[in-house]
Amino acid sequence: MEAPTAAGYVRITPGGTDATVAAQVFTARQTISNLVMAKVAKKAVQAKVSAGSATLYLDVSGYFLSGASGSGIGNDVSWPQCGSALPTNQAFGVVGVNDGLANNTNPCLATQLAWAKGSAGGTGQPTTALYVLGANPGTASSLWPKSNVYPAGTTVKNPYGTCTATTPTSNACAYMYGYSRAYDDVTSRGVPTTTTYRWWLDVETGSTWSKTKASNIADLEGMTASFTRAGASVGLYSQTSDWSTIAGTVPTTSSLNTLPNWIPIGTSTLAAAQAACSGKPLQHGKITMTQYVSGRFDYDNSCI
Repeated sequence: MEAPTAAGYVRITPGGTDATVAAQVFTARQTISNLVMAKVAKKAVQAKVSAGSATLYLDVSGYFLSGASGSGIGNDVSWPQCGSALPTNQAFGVVGVNDGLANNTNPCLATQLAWAKGSAGGTGQPTTALYVLGANPGTASSLWPKSNVYPAGTTVKNPYGTCTATTPTSNACAYMYGYSRAYDDVTSRGVPTTTTYRWWLDVETGSTWSKTKASNIADLEGMTASFTRAGASVGLYSQTSDWSTIAGTVPTTSSLNTLPNWIPIGTSTLAAAQAACSGKPLQHGKITMTQYVSGRFDYDNSCI
């Protein structure tokens, strides 16, 4: 600090608080320095002088994690980790609901959910979240819809019109396919209290997708609508390149536009994952989580 206009003291406090404990006492026109360790609240610290004004230089050199927050980093697991040791000391856990295909169930779902619920917390993420595989296989799938009815007896409001057996390649049928897969994820995979989780839609080129982006968008909108109507929150997981190939630029009115983003960056480091929080989102949503691979595990960095 330099050039204070009056004698007084400077306070360094957690954001949103105004404690009266002095971090450094100074006289008028005195240049002085000190080391201060302050808690962070609302993602910020704040500085004030008790009298007059001064020029204050802040050099942030590091931070400490709460002892209750585990590693401060989360992990995601799914069927490939069945029978293997799971990560430990994770702050939060994300569990895959499906087993390789969008219509299959992860055989280790219950065990892995129990693992996630044992996470330490301490970040902006919930301790437990889920992800499901997205896909748009078209009429090659035996589960491809032929109407707007799902499950039996329930007619779904479809923004693309009516899906029929004579219009199987319509966006209306793609919407119904996504809706039905999400409905099954909520009701038949064995996930308890499904509305308490965020459900991430895994959008990767490794799954089967239509060559028509508009059809894929309709499919993902159907999934989003199904989860939303079940009372759950939804997010998008995808690499920028995969998203561009599968969906591209979605209409401004699409329900996908503002969903939170979980962005994978591949084999990398925590520092790179933290930097990726400031990257370009898939659409207009906010990047709230990034993923990197290190050793045997997927690690997840919270951006919020």
